[in-house]
Amino acid sequence: MKALRGVPLLTLLALTSCGIPATGVVEAGGPASGTLPMTQVYFVEDGALVATPRTTTRPGDPEAALRLLMAGPLAGEGRLDGLSTEVPGVPTSMALPPATDEPGNSPSPDAPTVTVEGDAMTIRLPPGMDGLSDTGVRQIVCTAAAAYRLTRPSDATVTAEVTDGGGRRVTASDEGCPER
Repeated sequence: MKALRGVPLLTLLALTSCGIPATGVVEAGGPASGTLPMTQVYFVEDGALVATPRTTTRPGDPEAALRLLMAGPLAGEGRLDGLSTEVPGVPTSMALPPATDEPGNSPSPDAPTVTVEGDAMTIRLPPGMDGLSDTGVRQIVCTAAAAYRLTRPSDATVTAEVTDGGGRRVTASDEGCPER
């Protein structure tokens, strides 16, 4: 009888074994990688804001997103390459690829600066970027807030005080920014 007790165990092992030998680590290629992080940059199409996805190496960084905005719309973006901008000093259409937003690059004196405290931002534009239209302010606020929300999701409204290069201050929020 004792010999028969081992039979169910052997039967179970035989049924669960698949016959594939174990292997060690197989080295083939580089490390696994996923998709590149994206951030929304807001341009104008037919008078309305349009969220345009751009790759970034600094997700969640409003300054990096604003540098992508400052590069202007790129050829191939938008349904019919009809994107433009109302941010002064930015190429209005089909610019060269955006300046890098790689970590460690020192910001240019021509780049905007962003200070964040909770859900409030202070955005300062460099000299020469003055005379912002309401749409230009919306482009800046929506772009900075979208980047901020990538790493800090919240239902709270993000409010931004934008100071243009001439010292004019405008306060706006991300309420009503189109998602895509």
